[in-house]
Amino acid sequence: MITKEEVLDIQKQWSDGLLKIVSKHQENKDYIIEASNFIDRLYAYDSSKVLFKPTLASDIQFRKTKESALSYFIAGNSNFREDDGFALKGWESVRWENTGIQVFDNIAIAMGNYYFKNADGNLKVEFSFVYKKDDCGSIKIILHDSHLPYQK
Repeated sequence: MITKEEVLDIQKQWSDGLLKIVSKHQENKDYIIEASNFIDRLYAYDSSKVLFKPTLASDIQFRKTKESALSYFIAGNSNFREDDGFALKGWESVRWENTGIQVFDNIAIAMGNYYFKNADGNLKVEFSFVYKKDDCGSIKIILHDSHLPYQK
């Protein structure tokens, strides 16, 4: 069974992993391998379908493969021309604000806002994530749905 504490932990792992990609990119180190490992560690592309709707994607808004997710985070794939690398935007911090977390045996659902900060300011993003714990005890993301808040 997944616990709420494990959900909070994987959210921290996600934030720390994103910031590590940022750091590697800024230091001219291998951020591509870092991003690939980030996806392998946190997303279930290797074992099941993943439903991923990234925040800043509209032309190809759903990313069902690791290759498409990697493009979103670090760009560079000509099949996804709109991608400019979400993880390359110089993020300094990520703060999660869960509205709710529900646990159903080996599945957990979290919804709320997360806030990204960089030199240009702050970005508020609405999220819904679904996490699944496998038989070995690893927790991975099977749904990642992010949106910018509605603007009047």
